Amino acid sequence: MAEAASPHLSLPSGLLELCALLGAPRDSLRSLEQVAYKKGVKHLSALLDPEVLSIFVPPFISKEDSQTAGANCGTLGKTRMRSLRKKREKPRPEQWKGLLGPPRASEPEDVAVPGGVDLLTLPQLCFPGGVCVATEPKEDCVHFLVLTDVCGNRTYGVVAQYYRPLHDDYCFYNGKTHRECPGCFVPFAVCVVSRFPYYNSLKDCLSCLLAHLKPCKDFEVDSHIKDFAAKLSLIPSPPPGPLHLVFNMKSLQIVLPARADLESPILDLDLHLPLLCFRPEKVLQILTCILTEQRIVFFSSDWALLTLVTECFMAYLYPLQWQHPFVPILSDQMLDFVMAPTSFLMGCHLDHFEEVSKVLDTYMFHSFLKARLNRRMDAFAQMDLDTQSEEDRINGMLLSPRRPTVEKIASRKSSHLCVTHRRMVVSMPNLQDIAMPELAPRNSSLRLTDTAGCRGSSGVLNVTPKSPYTFKIPEIHFPLESQCVQAYYTRFVSMLSEAMCILAPDNSLLLARYLYLRGLVYLMQGQLLNALLDFQNLYKTDIRIFPTDLVKRTVESMSAPEWERAEQAPELMRLISEILDKPHEASKLDDHVKNFKLPKKHMQLGDFMKRVQESGIVKDASTIHRLFEALTVGQEKQIDPETFKDFYNCWKETEAEAQEVSLPWLVMEHLDKNECVCKLSSSVKTNLGVGKIAMTQKRLFLLTEGRPGYLEISTFRNIEEVKRTSTAFVLRRIPTLKIRVASKKEVFEANLKTECDLWHLMVKEMWAGKKLADDHKDPHYVQQALTNVLLMDAVVGTLQSPGAIYAASKLSYFDKTSNEMPMTLPETTLETLKHKINPSAGEAFPQAVDVLLYTPGHLDPAEKVEDAHPKLWCALSEGNVTVFDASSWTIHQRSFKVGTAKVNCMVMADQNQVWVGSEDSVIYIINVHSMSCNKQLTAHCSSVTDLIVQDGQEAPSDVYSCSMDGTVLVWNVSTLQVTSRFQLPRGGLTSIRLHGGRLWCCTGNSIMVMKMNGSLHQELKIEENFKDTSTSFLAFQLLPEEEQLWAACAGRSEVYIWSLKDLAQPPQRVPLKDCSEINCMIRVKKQVWVGSRGLGQGTPKGKIYVIDAERKTVEKELVAHMDTVRTLCSAEDRYVLSGSGREEGKVAIWKGE
Repeated sequence: MAEAASPHLSLPSGLLELCALLGAPRDSLRSLEQVAYKKGVKHLSALLDPEVLSIFVPPFISKEDSQTAGANCGTLGKTRMRSLRKKREKPRPEQWKGLLGPPRASEPEDVAVPGGVDLLTLPQLCFPGGVCVATEPKEDCVHFLVLTDVCGNRTYGVVAQYYRPLHDDYCFYNGKTHRECPGCFVPFAVCVVSRFPYYNSLKDCLSCLLAHLKPCKDFEVDSHIKDFAAKLSLIPSPPPGPLHLVFNMKSLQIVLPARADLESPILDLDLHLPLLCFRPEKVLQILTCILTEQRIVFFSSDWALLTLVTECFMAYLYPLQWQHPFVPILSDQMLDFVMAPTSFLMGCHLDHFEEVSKVLDTYMFHSFLKARLNRRMDAFAQMDLDTQSEEDRINGMLLSPRRPTVEKIASRKSSHLCVTHRRMVVSMPNLQDIAMPELAPRNSSLRLTDTAGCRGSSGVLNVTPKSPYTFKIPEIHFPLESQCVQAYYTRFVSMLSEAMCILAPDNSLLLARYLYLRGLVYLMQGQLLNALLDFQNLYKTDIRIFPTDLVKRTVESMSAPEWERAEQAPELMRLISEILDKPHEASKLDDHVKNFKLPKKHMQLGDFMKRVQESGIVKDASTIHRLFEALTVGQEKQIDPETFKDFYNCWKETEAEAQEVSLPWLVMEHLDKNECVCKLSSSVKTNLGVGKIAMTQKRLFLLTEGRPGYLEISTFRNIEEVKRTSTAFVLRRIPTLKIRVASKKEVFEANLKTECDLWHLMVKEMWAGKKLADDHKDPHYVQQALTNVLLMDAVVGTLQSPGAIYAASKLSYFDKTSNEMPMTLPETTLETLKHKINPSAGEAFPQAVDVLLYTPGHLDPAEKVEDAHPKLWCALSEGNVTVFDASSWTIHQRSFKVGTAKVNCMVMADQNQVWVGSEDSVIYIINVHSMSCNKQLTAHCSSVTDLIVQDGQEAPSDVYSCSMDGTVLVWNVSTLQVTSRFQLPRGGLTSIRLHGGRLWCCTGNSIMVMKMNGSLHQELKIEENFKDTSTSFLAFQLLPEEEQLWAACAGRSEVYIWSLKDLAQPPQRVPLKDCSEINCMIRVKKQVWVGSRGLGQGTPKGKIYVIDAERKTVEKELVAHMDTVRTLCSAEDRYVLSGSGREEGKVAIWKGE
């Protein structure tokens, strides 16, 4: 028999935390009976105070069941503590022996019960209306509790009330038998407390229990409840995911639904209940009150509905959470809770409506509801009106300051059709008369089912939701002896193992849940090592449900013999080392809310940069540095709190004013939907008429006064000259802004007066930014210029001094750059370059692009159409990965983490997985649908340097990986198991290729050709070809059609070409002009592209050499990166993508030949 789990190891609780029997104390009932007998009353009617009669707390075991029952469960009225009211003491739990250990010692009077359960208030909540003795039995009833401890942790209770006669057949009084005693039925309650809100499941369990309690004798009640509680305590809760657990409770089959994921709530209730209790308008009003954190009390004549309805509203809020007091049931003794001065959500019986309403009859509560019903246009209504449509994805990429786009402004304006529809809905008292479209099937996880595909798609995918899997828990046999419990666990493990054996190889989602459950059962058996091995496999299969804290506690509880056995499994020891070194998930994102506060002391540059980034104004460090220089012109290089406050307020006020901009339809028709009005002048006189000059990120136009109209001044692309002059007017000269446009003969003039200098700076900056964006095919420059312009405006508004314009000019970065050093690209580069994107947008500093991977689009019926687009995966510094939609080159998924080390390689293993090899020796597996990394492969012991699949296979079955120590592993994609491995005779392995049934391995000193059994077939040694100087292989490519091997070497500015027919022959050489170092190389059709660092226009820059593979000559030299080209990848041989180092951190998209 397996040894017991360590007593120091705190195991996860099962379905049950505590089970209690509650009712009126026997003394009170006997006294009431004596009074009734003396007075000759035939019917008893009284309201008694309840108390806890018996408590059952796991773990349970009974080797001498009959003796224990006789000693501890004599009659229904016998309790561990006589009365809570008399002694004010907590009842002592049943002192059953430990589940797998020695008998527990006798416990002291104050026994610790599960957290969140207050035994003094539990009776009131189980009998919220009091214990009412009845003359005839009433129907059984069930209600639900939510118990919250002082730390805000919740436990959940299900209470079943039933009535029993005070006497089974007869009663004793004064030593005589009386068969004609007054009719008396006493209510009792069985309460099950769990850490999980399984309302329906526990309700079904209690219904089975009540069916057995009613016919039994008083002295048998505790025994039945103990067996019931013991069974529930042995049932685990299902891990998050698609696996539901099923077990039998007598003749009824109970299903425990799993939550969708760790962050989602458990939903074991009917979410449509509020819609059966309230009209739709009332449901929206209640949600409004909850979202605005009002004081809310629900009333019902049915205690059960109170908790279920309030919990439904909590589920509607997901992912938001109610953070205030939450008491769904108030007993008669708890009504004073509604006098709390804070926000709360409570529930009480309808009988107390009038007295509770008097307490809640406050101006704040009722004025809010009346304002909603009367459609008052207050701040809340204005906020609702200003709710904007989802930002176009390109704006998500460019991170523009919060200015409403034309699309958003248009969404605020109701068309005639919308107005008609709104009036029609309001005028109809019965919303059910309106024919509504058929709704999609209810999704129990609260995830919306998108049936419309992506925006702009006309096709509709009707996808039937996948049915969850179920696993039947083995039967639990009684009496509950140690042998029976061990047999239950053994059978549990056996059934899980059988389920894993018949599982489809690619169903890793279900495999992870089985591993999780088997690991828990092994822990309950005390088999710590087996449990850790299962958790190790779980860590590789689905890290989302990996129980880090439990594994850490398990490791700390291991005995010396267990440690010796664990040390024989190197992979397990690596996991243990990682868990102990990083007990808290190191790669978890900081999800705490950042509370920005204005500074209270003077700030140097570093502190100022931190404050500006926290405020959300701008993140880029170089821009903040220029802002610091602007705000400290002519003074000590520090910023006082008042100046920062003025700047912050000015920025926010300008931002708020931009949100209020409302453009006529006539104007919006001339603008692109993604344009936003960034700056409006005051009303000025121009040669086109009187009006306000408006600036967007694309153009300048005039909003004419009188009848609003649109007159275009110019797009920034078409501006030829911007000049500040003055115009004579009477006896003075008025500052004037002149703009010469390429397509117009007439020069635009505007008498901007005091605004002229600022507009001159802003227009020139936008003009320079647009010109640079066009020259470099990089739209990010326009966004940077726009940020500079808005900061200029805020600086001038902050300083309000004669030197304000000079200070703002410090932010005129692109205008100065274009004047000081014109930035133009060579003609060949401009012809080949298609576009540039910035994966580091929104970061404080640019990040190096270490690896690029293009994945083609695949239309899966189970995914959104937009998710099926081709994607570009960009691995940045420190394990950050950003994903672009390659059909529009817009961001699909912002940066997420795959570890914290540098990424060395990526490959698409199948349509659903991208594998990422890291410097930390781990292979991370990303799900392409959820864009999350939940699986890790840890078989390598050093840096993973390359990942490849067989060329030409759409669904490869194997992935080859290699590491710096010379290890090569072959993985099965479906099972994630190593199917083959071999070790090279030397380390330094940097890349591998498959060709001709051989594996070609670059080890720095040589390129080795290995057979699939791991034996050496051929070797190209570097010392045999370069005897004069020391060098090493950096990269290589195989060209099978030409039967050639192309390679680059460290410290060499040449590409070397060997014939595969005879590697002993000297290589051909292709010199690369002005190349200082080669970093990467790929083949694209009949060309070889080489990424390097070299001289471009006399300065060190990133260079790409395009070599004709047949003629072996350089066709093009491309210069578009400010830093070295670190990585290259091909997009279906139509485009080539290059990523640069951290000085620039951008990706260039090139046209392939």
